[in-house]
Amino acid sequence: MSAAAPTQGHPGGPALVWCPFPDTASAESVADALIDESLIACANLLPGMRSRYVWRGARESAEEVGVLFKTDAALLPRLLERLPALHPYDEPAILAWRCDAAAPATAAWLGSLVA
Repeated sequence: MSAAAPTQGHPGGPALVWCPFPDTASAESVADALIDESLIACANLLPGMRSRYVWRGARESAEEVGVLFKTDAALLPRLLERLPALHPYDEPAILAWRCDAAAPATAAWLGSLVA
């Protein structure tokens, strides 16, 4: 698969956003809102994630639900503004990146969000 072919003809190309949540209910609620607002096509919820991190100078650990959001890169600015507003954490960890390759059908599906 070539890196360029899957994203041709789509506004921004595929993009992914990673964000942990405190529980399944909040992850599902935010995912549903983002789908309803047409900012994502899909959210993969990964429950049972154990996080270890430093927060405000102290080592912490928590059971969390990791969520991988699938979208079109053209929607990233709006999504990165909206996600923290919906998230239950005061300062959620949010990472986003553009995908340089995807299956053609996946790229078309994500591109249809902004078509």
